[in-house]
Amino acid sequence: MTTTLITGANKGLGLETTRRLIEAGHDVIAGVRDPDKADDVRALGAQVIRLDVTDTASVTEALTSIPRLDVLVNNAGVIGSAHGVDDLDADAMADTLDTNVVGIIRVTQAALPLLRESTNPIIVNVASGVGMGRFLQDPQRDEFPVGSIPYAASKAAVITLTVQYAKNLPEMRVNASDPGYTATDLNANTGHQSVTEGTDATVALATLDRAGPTGEFHSRSGRIDL
Repeated sequence: MTTTLITGANKGLGLETTRRLIEAGHDVIAGVRDPDKADDVRALGAQVIRLDVTDTASVTEALTSIPRLDVLVNNAGVIGSAHGVDDLDADAMADTLDTNVVGIIRVTQAALPLLRESTNPIIVNVASGVGMGRFLQDPQRDEFPVGSIPYAASKAAVITLTVQYAKNLPEMRVNASDPGYTATDLNANTGHQSVTEGTDATVALATLDRAGPTGEFHSRSGRIDL
């Protein structure tokens, strides 16, 4: 059976990804900051572990407790506290990057020894179309109205680090997913997509075989040109 770790798995996209991958036959380990608030993900049949992507000790303890791992879904993320220029400062930028970018590095680096033992190791980093400059400048795109600098910059970094990890780990499938404008707590449930639609790309990338793509960015419609 495929063993999968999903960060930020107790709500929104993480919860739905957990549900769908369990349905697909994966043994899912749900990484959550507060296991006392993980009843919904437990009810799906996932194993719950404490994992705070901003805390190196928490990440190390969590990954040390896992005996094997085939798929890592770096889903945990925050919208951040700065939504324009007037409320932006260095702390707001640093806090967003610490979760959305450095958090992926913490978890991925800790997971690599386990993934290297898998016969089909996969990493999926949940990014966003707001990480694409050309989307942010296109009035026809959902991303166009977004004014947040930290969130957009963090997701651009996720896309780039995905490409670089893929180059460094040719034996693995390493890709990034774009959920699209999905109704979750991050956007006060204003998105026009359901969480099922928002997890289509992540689930597809998490279930690749060894002939699948790597170093790519995918939405539910397919590959996005970088």
